[in-house]
Amino acid sequence: MAHGAQTSRTCEVGDGVLNVNKPAGRTSHDVVAKVRTLLRESKVGHAGTLDPAATGVLPLLIGRGTRIAEYLLDWDKEYRAVLRLGATTDTQDATGVTLTTHSLEGLTENRIHEAVVRFQGRLKQIPPMYSAVKIGGVPLYKAARAGRIVEREPREVTVYEIEVLDVRVPDVSLRVRCSKGTYVRTLCVDIGEALGVGGHLRALERWRVGPLVLEQAVTLEDIGRQYVTGRLAESLLSLDEMLRTMPAVIVDQPTARRVVHGVPVPLRAVVKWESVAGKLGQGGPVRIKDRTGRLLAIGILPGGVEAVAESAGRAEAAVAVEKVLVEV
Repeated sequence: MAHGAQTSRTCEVGDGVLNVNKPAGRTSHDVVAKVRTLLRESKVGHAGTLDPAATGVLPLLIGRGTRIAEYLLDWDKEYRAVLRLGATTDTQDATGVTLTTHSLEGLTENRIHEAVVRFQGRLKQIPPMYSAVKIGGVPLYKAARAGRIVEREPREVTVYEIEVLDVRVPDVSLRVRCSKGTYVRTLCVDIGEALGVGGHLRALERWRVGPLVLEQAVTLEDIGRQYVTGRLAESLLSLDEMLRTMPAVIVDQPTARRVVHGVPVPLRAVVKWESVAGKLGQGGPVRIKDRTGRLLAIGILPGGVEAVAESAGRAEAAVAVEKVLVEV
């Protein structure tokens, strides 16, 4: 597992991302609060909420790691889910009150496979009432608990892959790889509806968020032990590693000293450009690093590599500093 903190802090925790295996029965906020207490670190956040009943990968952002949350939320995700056919619930999962039940007589494995495969690709989903989506500034789950139904607009999501792993009626085990914002609960409900028997999510485990995989996730108990023994760096992933799919610019040392104060980077100060998959910026975020490879900040390269080529030789700023990631 990767290592290292971006800088050391007074509590010797460091800045980075912890790949945590969230246990069942805890909210994502519960996990944040627990780790905040364990590490005595005030800055702890998460990227990608998991429902309380769900388990699996929950990225926790530590220290200045909280500054990169917006760049991690676009990661795709992979789940193992169990769809329970024949019943619907008010929460779309097994924690809710049963609303309807249907006979499964005549339901075949072939019909299930045929229905499931139709849900691969771009889909429109209506966010469930029991969710953290805010409408009018109020989370939907609060309205649901008050017995109110709020009008919700469908949202486009993408299911990159969906595979039936096992069928033991009334349960169907699924592997789902999907985009951010996809509700696997709603996917189960929609599959049940397509089969004409109803359905809900019985169990959910998140196996992957971007590059973070369940096999390498640590438990809350692991974090406590590693912190006490001074070995937390073994599990703390550096900010630079988490942002490795983002292009980078390497700057000279005088410029590096100015970058940490938010001063834009002029073209003449760029020592090297590091593209990712042949792309450099495209008007999006780039890492700003010094000659030693230390990540200093995230910047914006206006117009991408074409604009850089057109501006070569001129002195205007090439990269605006968006977020400084080291201690000034």
